[in-house]
Amino acid sequence: MHSDDLERRIRARLDQLTKPPGSLGVLEELAVGYALARGQLLPAIRSKALYVFCGDHGVTQERISPYPASVTVEMMRNFVRGGAAINVLCRMHGIRPLIVDVGAAGPPLEGVIHRKIAPGTRNFAREAAMSRDQALRAVETGVQLAVEAARRCDLAGLGEMGIGNTSCAAAVVSALTGRDPCDTVGAGTGASPSMVEHKIDVIRRALGLHRPDPRDAIGVLSAVGGFEIAAIAGFLLRASELRLPVVLDGFPCCAGALAARALDAAALRTCFFAHRSAERGHAVLLEELGARPLLDLGMRLGEGTGAALGMALIESAVRLYREMATFEEAGVSNAPG
Repeated sequence: MHSDDLERRIRARLDQLTKPPGSLGVLEELAVGYALARGQLLPAIRSKALYVFCGDHGVTQERISPYPASVTVEMMRNFVRGGAAINVLCRMHGIRPLIVDVGAAGPPLEGVIHRKIAPGTRNFAREAAMSRDQALRAVETGVQLAVEAARRCDLAGLGEMGIGNTSCAAAVVSALTGRDPCDTVGAGTGASPSMVEHKIDVIRRALGLHRPDPRDAIGVLSAVGGFEIAAIAGFLLRASELRLPVVLDGFPCCAGALAARALDAAALRTCFFAHRSAERGHAVLLEELGARPLLDLGMRLGEGTGAALGMALIESAVRLYREMATFEEAGVSNAPG
């Protein structure tokens, strides 16, 4: 069925439901967007999974975070034990959390999906974050996980964890858009104003050192990226081909989306943007992507917390669309008095 014809039929059904046309606002657009992403008139959401991509970053050697790099693995252990914010939200909304180690420093953890490219990237302030081959392997890891996700769920969410990854995200966004780091660098996990200024300087110097070509997304990821950002890009590339709707979390996830779009202009056609985080560069990035976030709650935790809330909204929209009675079914008059 042609997408225009499918959209016409979806909107016609929405208008036949027992409500005034358009009265569910953005929820109606979410239902349309989800059905079009799936290519189905009456899609169902039976299973949901949220992938938390984890990795460490050598640039933390430049003291760009108030937290030590060891927190990445400590939080991964917390995820597996079910004690993090994302675990609470996933339990509430029937989402299966899947923790993916694509580049954390430390030994393998039980309960984690092991896809480690290396135990953290190198310090991009002094050398390339990763080799081009490593960047490609990280992207391919995301591609493979998207294939698995399409088999196991109808709606996927993406989150991330990695001390220093907002700095990597800011560097990737600046490299791909030409924006100065003062527009893309924020407080991350709670950096002081002086530390934020230091982060800006570190990223400016790194971009001057590597001079990544914005037309070469793999080169950008290799120079200043993170393994989790590259894996997110790969996930989105394949998910769009498989018609798997994906809900993106905050700034690092959306940096992965920007890289995916640079690799393939159609990579984001099944994406939903969960929220606008409080991280400075996220508003810049959403504008660059032409994205309308579902929520704006001042959140900046990461982990996929915003994505989990966005998934709950999308499921609400789809269930309303599928399960509400039409005027004819309910025996309700569909004409103003």
